[in-house]
Amino acid sequence: MKKTLAIFAATALLSLAYAAEQVHWPAPYRPLKGEYTIYSGELGDQQAPTKEDRKLSFIIEGQPAKDIFNAIPPDDKVTCSSEKGARSRSKENVWCTFAPSDGYTCYFGFDLKTGKSIAGGTC
Repeated sequence: MKKTLAIFAATALLSLAYAAEQVHWPAPYRPLKGEYTIYSGELGDQQAPTKEDRKLSFIIEGQPAKDIFNAIPPDDKVTCSSEKGARSRSKENVWCTFAPSDGYTCYFGFDLKTGKSIAGGTC
């Protein structure tokens, strides 16, 4: 009887361990395509980073940018593009665009001296 109980307990524990492995994280990390730059000065007039001034700007493209774009509705009333069908969405310092010719792109950045969020792209 003790042997049967031990086998049952071991089987139950193995089943629980297997089931735990099968649970999917509800918000998994996903790969992305993008670029970044570390600079000083302003976005429109970037210079080499200095000891006193270092900023980080990210550009994300493709499906990850589309996911971000869709997560921050509604569309902005004004876009930077004159292309028909172009759209733009932004919240604080996160800015995403859609252009039929280029697809989805998102921009955001950080001031590396302070750690604060800053704009990562300009019109």
